[in-house]
Amino acid sequence: MNKAPFCLSLVGALALAAFGCGGDDGDATDDAAASSGQTPTGGTTTPGSDDDPSGATSGATTTATDPTNPTDPTDPTDPTDPTSADSTGTGDPPMMTLPPPNAGLDYQLGGAYPPPAGVEIVSRDRTESPAAGLYNICYVNGYQTQPGEQDWWESEHPDLLLRDDMGNPFIDPDWNEVLLDITTPEKRQALAAIVGEWIEQCGTDGFDAVEIDNLDTYSRSDGMISQDNAVDYMAMLSTTAHAAGMAIAQKNSAEIVSRRDELGTDFVVSEECNRWNECQDFIDVYGEAVLVIEYRQQDFDAGCTDYPQLSIVLRDLDLVPEGDAGYVYDGC
Repeated sequence: MNKAPFCLSLVGALALAAFGCGGDDGDATDDAAASSGQTPTGGTTTPGSDDDPSGATSGATTTATDPTNPTDPTDPTDPTDPTSADSTGTGDPPMMTLPPPNAGLDYQLGGAYPPPAGVEIVSRDRTESPAAGLYNICYVNGYQTQPGEQDWWESEHPDLLLRDDMGNPFIDPDWNEVLLDITTPEKRQALAAIVGEWIEQCGTDGFDAVEIDNLDTYSRSDGMISQDNAVDYMAMLSTTAHAAGMAIAQKNSAEIVSRRDELGTDFVVSEECNRWNECQDFIDVYGEAVLVIEYRQQDFDAGCTDYPQLSIVLRDLDLVPEGDAGYVYDGC
């Protein structure tokens, strides 16, 4: 394994994006949890400010920005924060680091636990702390509500929830999560302000990168959300991550890998790309900066054989912590 992290500046990361090419859609799956990129655990909340800093005026609420701690006065844009965009005092964005290539990977979205021996990269929910001494990725559900948070959104930002013709929240049936409404520039701005605070908090907490889940929500919106809406919104979140000195992942959605330049993403977190024959699509665009999670033994085995240069992990579908019933982990 090459264990040396690949460090580069924002300018360098964007330059790498020029080598993009296309891919296929791999979001359909027999196992709903595997394709959604989520676990049924719920919490993805961090302290935010009391007010929505977006300034949006076209139907965008401007109240609390965190579902479980809406009154926390923490200011994630504090200029003394070492992860802020100008922490060096030079006016340049801080340096960011990509995941080390071909390093041991663990995917701990269902709860944090001591990483197994040999693991160098860990992805955890944004409510968790990063693992000391490892490359840490912060999971953020940026396109849908988390389980248990719908009431908060209804109370604080009802106009930022996608609604059907009857005015009812549009729910992803696989996860009972409401889709966030990114259909207008004003709503994208308002949501990017809320989710952007969560991203900035990841940097403050010590994470090296973020993965934004449900980029493919548009494909489950009955045509109400367009692919362009999703790409434009992701570009806003990428700008926030880069300004905070963090890399940002494209999560799944191989069908839009050719739009990497527009997305502004730096690496890939892919669930089941071996199962859906998408790994090469990602490699063609991102090189070896592709992290793979498989949930079936045969797909994991195939990936380890076909793509020995990638970080690949086998996990249980619910991503439960070590020691819990059903826990599965293997890496190659």
